[in-house]
Amino acid sequence: MNAEDMKKRTRAYALRIIKLVESLPKTQTAHVIGGQLLRSGTSVGANYRAACRGKSRADFIAKMGIVEEEADESNYWIELLTDAEIVKLNRVTHLLEEGNQILSIVVSSINTARGVKR
Repeated sequence: MNAEDMKKRTRAYALRIIKLVESLPKTQTAHVIGGQLLRSGTSVGANYRAACRGKSRADFIAKMGIVEEEADESNYWIELLTDAEIVKLNRVTHLLEEGNQILSIVVSSINTARGVKR
């Protein structure tokens, strides 16, 4: 996957996160968790774009580390929504899978940039 494809993919992921958060019930818990998810889920793509503009390999790796953290955090908030029975798991399974796939791609990119061999 090239950088432009990944930019599109992380943007689509952010849009799916936005739609999920907008559809949450209007409870205090859903509002708080939804806000956290909205911040982390939309920052995945924004930080990926920043990583693509990294000024050095070290800068790229550092910024991709932020992408990794935000993608993982997004999955945490989605899992919490299901564990708290605010959202049914079958409604967010594909979103969790996409988050995991993005996370895998990012970790692989970081390892490649570091020169880590499998």
